[in-house]
Parts: sequence; C-alpha cells; structure tokens
Amino acid sequence: MPKRGTPDFQLLILTLLLVGFGLVMVFSASSSLTLASSKFGNDPLYFIKRQVIWIVLGTVVMFIAMNIHYSKFKKWYVPIFIITVILLLVVAFSEKINGAKSWLSIGTLGIQPTELAKISIILYISALITKKGERFRDFRTGYIPVMVIVGIVAGLIMMQPDLGSCLILVATSGLVIYAGGASMKHILGSIALLVLGVGLVVGAKAAIDSLSPSDKATDTQDYRKGRIVAFLDPYQVAEGDGYNIIQSLTALGQGGVSGSGFGKSIQKLDYLKYPYTDFIFPVIGEEFGFLGTSIFLMLYLYFIWRGILIALRCKDPFGTLVGIGIMGLIAIQAFVNIGGVTNTIPLTGVTLPFISYGGSSLLVSMLCMGIMLSISRETNLPAKEEVTKSVTTVRQVRSR
Repeated sequence: MPKRGTPDFQLLILTLLLVGFGLVMVFSASSSLTLASSKFGNDPLYFIKRQVIWIVLGTVVMFIAMNIHYSKFKKWYVPIFIITVILLLVVAFSEKINGAKSWLSIGTLGIQPTELAKISIILYISALITKKGERFRDFRTGYIPVMVIVGIVAGLIMMQPDLGSCLILVATSGLVIYAGGASMKHILGSIALLVLGVGLVVGAKAAIDSLSPSDKATDTQDYRKGRIVAFLDPYQVAEGDGYNIIQSLTALGQGGVSGSGFGKSIQKLDYLKYPYTDFIFPVIGEEFGFLGTSIFLMLYLYFIWRGILIALRCKDPFGTLVGIGIMGLIAIQAFVNIGGVTNTIPLTGVTLPFISYGGSSLLVSMLCMGIMLSISRETNLPAKEEVTKSVTTVRQVRSR
C-alpha cells in the first residue's frame, strides 16, 4: 500500500473543540434538573457520565475510521445498507418513546437506527453514482434506481414517524445527487413528486383519522394543526404547542448582547423542554448572548467550510461525494435544529450535531468525521509527493 498523508489537523481540532463545548453545555443545561429530580438519582452528572461514555466510544470509532482508507467503504456500502434497513424494520416493532418508535434498547443504552441511516444512505448513493459514471445521467437506468433507494429509507423513517430526520436524509441525498451530476429537471421533478406524495399520504391519513371515532386520531390531527399554528403564531397557542417556541425565544432574548453567564440560564430550569438535547441552542444563547453565540456559529461555519474544502480537493469522485454528503448532513441538521428553536422554520425536534446530548447522534457524527479525516489524508498526499519529486529533480540537475 502507498504511503498516506497526514489527517487535516484543523478539522480534527475543530471536531474535538465542538465535542468538548457540547459536553460543557450538556452539563450546564442538565445539572440543575437532574440534581432536583429523584428520577435521575439527584445526580448533577447523570447525563455527563453517559455522554462521556459515548464521547470515548466516538473518539475510538473516529480514529479507527481515520486509519481506514475511505475507499474501503465503497466495498462495504451494501452490507452497511442491509444492516441499516434491518434495524429500521426492527425498530418499527419497538416500544413508543415520546410518541415515536425510534429507539432500540441495548441494556441501559439506547440506539437510534435513523442516525446510522443518514451515513448509510450517503455511502450507498455515492458508491452507486461513482459506479454508474456517465450512465447516472440517464433517467431510467441511472437516476431512478438511486431515488428508489432514497425513497425506501425515507419511507421506513416516516413509519416511526420521524419527519425531521426524514427531511434531513432526503435533503442530504438530494445534495449528493446534485453534486453527482444529476439533471436539474430530474431533481425538480423528484421534489414535485415528493411533495405530491407527502400531500396524498397526509391527506389520506387525515381523511381516515376524521372517520375514526378514537381519541388517538383526534389527538394526531390536533398535534399537526398545533405545530403549524405554533410556527405561524406561537402566542396563539401559548399554553400548548407554542409553549416551547416561546420559552426558546425568551431564552435567546434574555441573553442580550453578552449573556447572563455560564450556568446562569433561567429558562433551562424546567421552562425549556429537553434543554440538553433539542433546545440546547437557546441555553447557549441565554448564557453567552449575541456575541458568544456569534462566535460559536462562526466556528461551526468554519468547521463545515473546512470539511467541504477537503471534499472538493479529493481527486476521487467517491471521496468528493461522500465528503460533500457528510458535511452537508451536518450543516442541514444544524440548520433544522437552530431554525426550529428560533422559529425560522417549523419545529421538528432534532439534535444539534456534536453539541446536544445523544449517544447515537454523537457516535455517528464522529464516525463521519473519521471518514472525513481519512479523505483528508489523501488530499494531503499529492502535495507531499510533488515536493519530493521537485527536490529529487533539483538534485539530479545539480549532480549533472
């Protein structure tokens, strides 16, 4: 095997900084709640202990993936995809948690197959597009098979149901497909079909629910309506679906310019629901204010830009597509999380990558960064080889 370059030092440090900052914020957002609750054994470190376990596992996975040539995943994408589909089917028969069947329990820990599905679909369609080459531009033999795969995984996720993760997966897949050279008219046609399909499914479900006398059907309709109303005007349903949005906006407003100080958030004290997961960004905003939040967002943006730059520098199409898919996934999920808690887009309830508490999300995110670092080792190699060649040439000229 030829020698490989060194991993991108900036991307590695940025990843560790984000993970470290996330651990600190999980402690700030959760310690007061767990200390006051017998459910968590009155332990202020309840979530920190679990998050540390996942960070250690994630770091090990990241360094292992970093030392595996990323092209290996081009050979492994089929078994990875099959395992993902099996897990998504198994989770459909699991117990509902917070109204969705999204978790599989392994002892005291829980895993979310949806998180694995995100990286799995990136590897699958990247490998498929690379193998098809120019044939991918053909609608029938190239584009349709890829979209069928995306549709199957998205459908399994919607069965849970998990609309937020489904949208993130579809958007990320669309980004990889576009980067792979798909025709824009094909992509626009797929979006139109997707909107039509979702509309028909939701409409049919609403019609069935309207004929059902059960309270469950009524609750489902009220929940959907409440989410829409909460986005348009959260104060209209201030005691219901708009409550979380109002508390989130209140936290961001109370942060002001410089913030209330680390650990001094008021809204995390049982006002915000799940301040250590979905609503961790408002806690950051309240404690660090506009200035601190701006620095955090700029760091996040630089992290994403650095990853995209590495992907674009890769000479292998598979490496480029995987890199764009991974960084696009992180960027899209961060936008959905921050956009939801700031009421920029409807709230869907997804974690903020590297920052929120959540083992599956963190583990898969660090696996993704391991793959990115593996890609960066190849992008760093050509420059070193060119320098070696140049030095050799100069020495030969001098010797003559």
